Amino acid sequence: QVQLEESGGGLVQTGDSLRLSCAASERTFSSSNMAWFRRQPGKELEFVAAIRWTGRTTIYGDSVKGRFTISRDNAKNTVYLQMNSLKPEDTAVYSCAAGSVRTPPPVRSRDYNYWGQGTQVTVSS
Repeated sequence: QVQLEESGGGLVQTGDSLRLSCAASERTFSSSNMAWFRRQPGKELEFVAAIRWTGRTTIYGDSVKGRFTISRDNAKNTVYLQMNSLKPEDTAVYSCAAGSVRTPPPVRSRDYNYWGQGTQVTVSS
């Protein structure tokens, strides 16, 4: 079973940058699509970004397009989320997810089998 652990969250100010990391426990990570989702206070889970297992295809949610970048290092079993120009509305618990091998990588949370515990990102105004 794949275990995922996020890190890199914290408290930042508007306009700052953060890089989240998600380390996977299994080598099967390299053949799995990966995604980031977030849950903002009082809202439903929101798709942020996804990357195909090859790393060649990426998809972004409209609210983060142009500001966030997802990438992966299969040799390190790690996926990253580089977040630039952060806004207060980016405040959320960010979780990584693994699963699926479809192309393009899915944007629905139910298509991912494994989830991390999440890391809190807080952006102050």
